[in-house]
Amino acid sequence: MNTSIKSIELALKPLREKLNSHKLYSDLASVEDIKTFMEQHVFAVWDFMSLLKALQNHLTNTSVPWTPVKHPSTARFINEIVLGEESDVNELGQPYSHFEMYLDAMQQIGASTTDINKFIKNIVAGASVSDALTALNLPKETQAFVDFSFKTIATNAPHKIAAAFTFGREDVIPDMFFQIIKQSEQKHKASYSKLTYYLERHIELDGDEHGPLSLKMVEELCQNDSQKWDDVLETAQDALKYRIALWDGISNLISSTEALEA
Repeated sequence: MNTSIKSIELALKPLREKLNSHKLYSDLASVEDIKTFMEQHVFAVWDFMSLLKALQNHLTNTSVPWTPVKHPSTARFINEIVLGEESDVNELGQPYSHFEMYLDAMQQIGASTTDINKFIKNIVAGASVSDALTALNLPKETQAFVDFSFKTIATNAPHKIAAAFTFGREDVIPDMFFQIIKQSEQKHKASYSKLTYYLERHIELDGDEHGPLSLKMVEELCQNDSQKWDDVLETAQDALKYRIALWDGISNLISSTEALEA
């Protein structure tokens, strides 16, 4: 692996450790907690697609007339992820994006989709992301997380977008969810099959291949440009800080909800 990637990962280690040991994971003790989590996390599921589509616009050729791209292996990687995220199949074999699968899982588990549906409706109607967010009564951490993603996209710098995409996403949640869902299904004789399917597909498609390929994408975009490597580190650090802040906000929501119910 490129020494610059190694140095980036070493520099990010404290933030990753802070994220992976966040108190939110111990806060997730019930299905009610998962509902609270999903009602905020769905905005991160949504903005992931915009990061991905921004990379597709930059790193594959989506214009006419078509011409070959500079890095075919990176283009293939991006197109594979787009296929898996934007037009996967759900548990019924129907073409569905992972975002839509997440919404279905929210509805099955009983989480509210009111905010995210209103948000999407406003986007479709032509509202800016900022205005659509402001129209909702979301925690400031959720709004800030999405704002950061779109400020990164607005730089039109593929290496910065790739940094947020590659280093700024979580990988701990699925295991936590599986434990809680299994216990709740046994206790309440309920089925959360849609959330289980979403998580399993998420793990299956990410696998062992996407991680190394995303690092290779960053290498190809930066090569020997020291300024770009500095940008990648700064963007990756910011992405993790906003993720930790999002976790802080959700943890506070869970605590305040439990306090009201006590």
